[in-house]
Amino acid sequence: MASVPSLASSVNQRVADALASALPEAGGADPLLRRSDRADFQANGILALAKKAKANPRELATTVVGSIPTGDLIADIEVSGPGFLNITVSDRAIIETLAARAGDDRLGVPYAANAGTTVIDYAQPNVAKEMHVGHLRSAVIGAAMVEILEFTGEKVVRRHHIGDWGTQFGMLIQYLIEHPHELDHKSADGAVDAEVSGEEAMSNLNRLYKASRVLFDSDEEFKTRARARVVDLQAGDEQTLAMWQRFVDESKIYFYSVFDKLDMDIQDPDVVGESGYNDMLVETCKLLEDSGVAVRSNGALCVFFDEYKGQDGNPTPLIVQKSDGGFGYAATDLSAIRDRVGNLKADTLIYVVDARQSLHFKMVFETARRAGWLNDEVKAVQLAFGTVLGKDGKPFKTREGETVRLVDLLDEAVERATAVVREKAEKVGLSEAEIVENGQYVGIGAVKYADLSTSAARDYKFDLDQMVSLNGDTSVYLQYAYARIKSILRKAAEAGDRTPVAHPELELAPAERALGLHLDQFGELIAEAAAEHAPHKLAAYLYQLSSLFTTFYDQCPVIKPEPELVVGENRLFLCDLTARTLSKGMSLLGIRTPEKL
Repeated sequence: MASVPSLASSVNQRVADALASALPEAGGADPLLRRSDRADFQANGILALAKKAKANPRELATTVVGSIPTGDLIADIEVSGPGFLNITVSDRAIIETLAARAGDDRLGVPYAANAGTTVIDYAQPNVAKEMHVGHLRSAVIGAAMVEILEFTGEKVVRRHHIGDWGTQFGMLIQYLIEHPHELDHKSADGAVDAEVSGEEAMSNLNRLYKASRVLFDSDEEFKTRARARVVDLQAGDEQTLAMWQRFVDESKIYFYSVFDKLDMDIQDPDVVGESGYNDMLVETCKLLEDSGVAVRSNGALCVFFDEYKGQDGNPTPLIVQKSDGGFGYAATDLSAIRDRVGNLKADTLIYVVDARQSLHFKMVFETARRAGWLNDEVKAVQLAFGTVLGKDGKPFKTREGETVRLVDLLDEAVERATAVVREKAEKVGLSEAEIVENGQYVGIGAVKYADLSTSAARDYKFDLDQMVSLNGDTSVYLQYAYARIKSILRKAAEAGDRTPVAHPELELAPAERALGLHLDQFGELIAEAAAEHAPHKLAAYLYQLSSLFTTFYDQCPVIKPEPELVVGENRLFLCDLTARTLSKGMSLLGIRTPEKL
């Protein structure tokens, strides 16, 4: 089905046509239509156009109003102040537009006209290291942006740039060679067990890392062997690479178990870590040096920037290759850009990375532009995110001052949420299995929504008590709103005398109008969230939708006391479309909406 024009776009076109008629030289001018608390919409563009044409803005506005027909789309239009237009749309137009949306699986949301290919770099854990609370935001924000962009028609390539290379692997691999059974998984009878949980995998990795670190720090001969092993790894020694692969595979078992808790789907082909670009590093350096973008300085290959200086006033360089010949993060990141632009044919690169790495990415992106790998047609942006804070406003730590393990945080969220669900379970008739399942959905949804309802660039406080509250701007509030609507629809179906049917001929109550106008904004909001890489705008829209529905349900009887048949059908129609919009919007944020809660 074709996309459904929003009421705003239809009104905007109507006003633009009238403007062009009244002031031909203003053809194609934007009337600057906005939602308004004085009417449904306000057009503010006439003042600037009148000034440009040296006309009286109020007289021009009056002329424009005179050429706009009312009745079908626009119920009323009046000139306000020095030349604003206050516009009220008709009740019929609201319901007819919503009915068209309801007839489409995409709720009438159009595909983006300029859809291209975007590579999103997100959820980047480190091999052989435990995931902590600092890994939460990249995963949650990145996954939401993937869903939002794909819904607009963008081709999205996921990339998980895991930390799977570097000097520490010499230490780990050498220790494993000398203690070959440290990563074996034992069953109860002592036999090697191929099946292993994520917790077991990380337990083995932690044990091995600690043991190898102790030996590395205390045994000079082992340290020498470990450093030699790094050289073997970088040279592609077969045995060394095989051992390295064991660490990667073991870590993936753990990663995937954590992502599974987060209700996120991570696929093997999307995991391309630092090691994936090894074969490109030498060529990347050569291209930068040959083009003059990078120069040698004290033996290192560097890129200099006039705008970035250290405390001593000297330029801070981006070091692409160290003086000892080793490669840093910059070489890998620049090679990744070459791959994503050249091989994956991306026109947008999004990096969902901690704001504290902003300087590094500014330098990397500018270097890529100088080299010609990024340009006006191909852009790279850092979707920088702030820090997760504790209730005290300081970086989130355990009572002992340790970084909070991500699995512990998620498990506690599910435990708290399950308790909340259990309190209501008997009233709505949930089985024990449904309580457990809904507890998962509510707990993980609470964690995701707390993150996504905050602008990514801002820090936010992690407060589980607030996150699983039924009141306020929480995912639980939205999930309960959805479940409440589904309950209303089930009760109506059981009664059997009415179904959701749009009735454009009806006059709408204020709460019905407010809900309807907000429902109609869904497509425009999705486009805005996608263009601005701002999932928090979708979260805000959904919270307002739930609030408007609550007001509507309180003021406009749907089933009891029983309204007139057509009125009840129309209100059930609004209920149904609200539920579908909530469900779709929440799914784009990666949050489940249980039918009963």
